[in-house]
Amino acid sequence: MDVKLDKWHKCHVDKEILKELSKKSDLKGIQHISVFFGLLIITGTLAFITWGTWWSVFWFLVYGNIYSFSNPLWHETGHKTAFKSKFLNEIFYYVSSFMSNFEPIRWRYTHFVHHGNTYSTENPFDHEIEYGNNLRETPKRLLINIIPFLDLLFFKKHISFEIIQHAFGIKTKVMQDSIPENAHSKAVLNSRVYLFIWLSIIWWSILATSWLPVLYFLLPQFYGKTLHKLVAFTQHAGLARNVKDHRLTSREMYLNPVLSFLYWKMEYHLTHHMFPTVPSYNLDKLHHHIKDQLPRTNEGLIDAYKEIIPAIMKQSKEEDYFLKKDIPQLQNV
Repeated sequence: MDVKLDKWHKCHVDKEILKELSKKSDLKGIQHISVFFGLLIITGTLAFITWGTWWSVFWFLVYGNIYSFSNPLWHETGHKTAFKSKFLNEIFYYVSSFMSNFEPIRWRYTHFVHHGNTYSTENPFDHEIEYGNNLRETPKRLLINIIPFLDLLFFKKHISFEIIQHAFGIKTKVMQDSIPENAHSKAVLNSRVYLFIWLSIIWWSILATSWLPVLYFLLPQFYGKTLHKLVAFTQHAGLARNVKDHRLTSREMYLNPVLSFLYWKMEYHLTHHMFPTVPSYNLDKLHHHIKDQLPRTNEGLIDAYKEIIPAIMKQSKEEDYFLKKDIPQLQNV
């Protein structure tokens, strides 16, 4: 597995500044997840109180769209940067992995490959690009990702189906490509635990003759995915593949404070890929130290999609096409 981060281009930043910005904090991590889970409790309670009315539909949509931002929590704890404490990172990595329908062993290894070989269609294969490496299907996958429940019609392509396969001992391509042989049994065990919990939640709903258990704990990633998927899709969409320069494979953009909070500042995605050990709460600070070495930063989602939509439409017909980013040519950098 050829994963050597020193092969990638890195922007110049003062070593003392980088050292300071790389410091982790339990307090900041606890503050963040407290607000996140607090929002889930509040919106979930409002959905329960208004159950049986159209207001409940509204509050479940809000709850589900917040719930789906457990994905950035999985990501930050997977990098062990959400907290200074290894224990807290590991606990919340497993909690958020379950919330995101991510089997933790599989995603720990594929994320390692993703960072070392971002958007690679070669060996090792970047299995983590959620819209896949078949560019002809990218517009279709975007629609499936953002329309509630639509991915249930294409369940065999959903990450949950992969967990079911692993639970039954089927060695998928992602397992063979990315997970070491000695970790296969752990991935299978975790997948079986997930399947048991999913079936238990369904059985709970049947016994209670209520949709509430599945709406709270099983289906949020299906009905509340829209906002998170729209934001996360911007990370690499339309950009270059098989290139060892994050400035060409990853996108940087600005978001409003609410989305930035929910997304753990992963809108600074290029900066994150270039400096993956810097905690999310310092990415904006680091961005401002290196932004003169980066391509133009997109001014929000609308600005990003103005370039993404034409690019992926063209890629669906010409797979060799990619959006070319203008990189500043600076001296002594």
